[in-house]
Amino acid sequence: MNIIDKNFNDLVVKIKNMTLEEIFINIKNSFSKIHPDTQKSIQNFLNDFKYWGTLDIEKNDYNEIYEKAKSFHEHIDDYVWLYNNLKDYSSKKLLFGILNNWYQYDFITLKECMNYNYKHYFDLDIIPNCNNQVFVDVGAYIGDTILDYINIYNNYKKIYCYEITNETMAKLKNNLSKYQNIVYKNNAVSNENSIMYLKQSIINSSANQIDNNGDIEIESVSLDNDILEKIDMIKMDIEGSEYNALIGAKNHIINDNPILLISVYHNNEDLWKLPKLIYEYNNNYNFYLRYYSNYIFPTEIVLFAIPK
Repeated sequence: MNIIDKNFNDLVVKIKNMTLEEIFINIKNSFSKIHPDTQKSIQNFLNDFKYWGTLDIEKNDYNEIYEKAKSFHEHIDDYVWLYNNLKDYSSKKLLFGILNNWYQYDFITLKECMNYNYKHYFDLDIIPNCNNQVFVDVGAYIGDTILDYINIYNNYKKIYCYEITNETMAKLKNNLSKYQNIVYKNNAVSNENSIMYLKQSIINSSANQIDNNGDIEIESVSLDNDILEKIDMIKMDIEGSEYNALIGAKNHIINDNPILLISVYHNNEDLWKLPKLIYEYNNNYNFYLRYYSNYIFPTEIVLFAIPK
């Protein structure tokens, strides 16, 4: 047993021996001990994006901390399952770093896990090469991930880009204009073909969300219905809609064994919920986690599901 195994197991034992209220109080007390400027920064970030709950100590609003405590209390065994199914030390250390950040605002371990060596999504220790692939980018934004993919691997068969707003789609097409065999899809991706609604973010268009209370009507598709050829790689970063999008790609996951690069940080459940869904569909995957954000609050966490 290495030190990360020990630290993770110690945290699990501690969580399992506490009530939900005790976990909540401990996290709340840990938050009270960090520097007021850092407290304010965390509060502002959480209240801007609202993926994980709200936090405002002046209003006695500790909803985000309660939701984290609830996730620990109800799903600690799911986190253990994920830890045991991660395939390298870096992934296990990152999972411990995330959970220990949630529990006691451990900034040191999280900082040690930040990935400086490779581009977002394309860790060459995990995916050393890609040859003549069909790559699907769900949440392509302005094409930054696709440009990285092309520049790193230097060849592809076809690329599908899914993006939901006309403005972002225009920028995407402009940035990729010199490349061939790229299919542009102005659709949301979900578990079925239907009409959905978009709630636009006032912070950044990359944070737009599918929301029943949204005011922009958009058409959603499932990958199983929309792409009939074999898929080799799927990247998803769609602001919390990844779970339904994976349901809609079930047949491709079962039959094609694509490499999956999935954002797992947009709520308090996806970190364990998405790998368990993938495993349910196809247990022929190895799982890795990589981290591309800052050490204060964990975002930009990517699940790599690699066919064995």
